[in-house]
Amino acid sequence: MADTEGASAPERLLITRTTAGDGTSVVTLAGEVDLDGSARLREALLSCPGTGPGTVVDLADVTFMDSSGINALITAHQAAQADGTRLCLAAPQHAVLRVLQLVGVDTLIPCYPTLEEALSAS
Repeated sequence: MADTEGASAPERLLITRTTAGDGTSVVTLAGEVDLDGSARLREALLSCPGTGPGTVVDLADVTFMDSSGINALITAHQAAQADGTRLCLAAPQHAVLRVLQLVGVDTLIPCYPTLEEALSAS
């Protein structure tokens, strides 16, 4: 089942939530993660069910991420740790990966080159 947020509005960030076979929540992002969409991203990540092994954030279609997106990811990571689940990132494009590396998020939150690798890394 997919739950899409922001599809009816001309938003710059599309957020889709699905569930993998093992119960992992997959949050797929498309577009720009900036101040306009970061609150919706934070809400989507914090509202993921805590019963599965965790959440994978698919960044394959993210073209831009600023500090507000980074903060949303860190907040979600801290919440996952408090719940005893995991949060990881998958398939960031080069520009987004560079931002994650510059601020050290890739050392805090596991980051995998593909969605498949992220899903199998539990």
